[in-house]
Amino acid sequence: MAIAAAERLITAEDLFHMPDNGCRYELVKGELIRMAPAGARHGEIASRLDRRLGGYVEAQGLGVVCATDTGFRLAQNPDTVRAPDVSFVARERIPAEGVPEQYWPFAPDLAVEVVSPSDSFDEVAAKVSDYLAAGTRLVWIVHPRTRTVMIYRATGEVRLLQPQEELSGEDVIPGFSCRVEELFV
Repeated sequence: MAIAAAERLITAEDLFHMPDNGCRYELVKGELIRMAPAGARHGEIASRLDRRLGGYVEAQGLGVVCATDTGFRLAQNPDTVRAPDVSFVARERIPAEGVPEQYWPFAPDLAVEVVSPSDSFDEVAAKVSDYLAAGTRLVWIVHPRTRTVMIYRATGEVRLLQPQEELSGEDVIPGFSCRVEELFV
């Protein structure tokens, strides 16, 4: 009776050093997950939020805002590396040597995912779960089709914001706010 050799799990290091084949990947429990390219509307919304958030964070000296494709190692052995559409790391959590060349070795303080037409509910829920389990304090799920934002807190609180409501950085990015509808202009 033949025993199939177990497939080797991929590490965060392996993922970082993979040759660029034109595809985006995340790593979930040691397995590569190929990410479909985002559509133009998705990119426009993520870019708009990145600019607003980044400008505010930089002006206030609060930390670092990272754009799409910035990896965060959320778990080890097996490794999980997620890349939110927009993310924030508080100044006090940035290592003394500065922003790492490779993946951030921890979860972001804020993770933002803009839902793409190809995203399933289960995929988005898994990302939220991974971020919160790894220590992310605040997760925003931006829904272009419904023009709403779901807010997930590490405390377990979940809120749905309608277009006319204010999206706030709460205690994670103090003082930041914008109307939800401004993300979808």
